[in-house]
Amino acid sequence: MPDFLPLLAERFARQRLQALARVEGHHRDGEPVVLFLCTRNAGRSQMALGFFTHLAGDAAVAWSGGSEPEAAINPSAVAAMAERGIDITGEYPKPWTDEVVRAADVVITMGCGDACPIFPGIRYENWDLDDPAGLAVEQIRPIRDDLERRVRHLLDEIGVTA
Repeated sequence: MPDFLPLLAERFARQRLQALARVEGHHRDGEPVVLFLCTRNAGRSQMALGFFTHLAGDAAVAWSGGSEPEAAINPSAVAAMAERGIDITGEYPKPWTDEVVRAADVVITMGCGDACPIFPGIRYENWDLDDPAGLAVEQIRPIRDDLERRVRHLLDEIGVTA
C-alpha cells in the first residue's frame, strides 16, 4: 500500500478539485453527480460505486466517501463484486469533504447516521443496508444484489440508461 500512496493522494486531490470546480460553477457538463456515503467506505459505498460506474459508463459521475474510512476495501466485498465481473480493487476508502458533498446532485447515505453531512439544495436518500464488515462472501451476496437493484433504479430516476 505505501507504494501506491502518491497515486492515491493524486486521485483524491483531483476528485476534490473537480468537486470544487463544480461547486464554484466553473465546471458544469450536465452529467449527474452521485455520492455514496457510509461509515468505513470499505463495503457498501464501494460496491454501489462499482455498480454505478459499471452501469452508467461516461453518462454520469459517482464518488464515494466515509466518516471513518478503513485502511482498505473489504476483501469479501471485492470478491462478491468480482463474481459480477466488476473490479473495485482500484478504489480505496477515503473521507468525504464538504466540496465533494456540495458538488453532488444526489447523495446516497448508508449507515453513517448523524455523521452524514447535509447541505441545502441536494437530494438525499438513505439506503438502509446491513454493513458487510466482517461478513463472508456468501453473506455479502444479498447486500450486493440489493445494491445493484437500487443503483439500477437510481440510474432510471436520474435519466441515465444502464
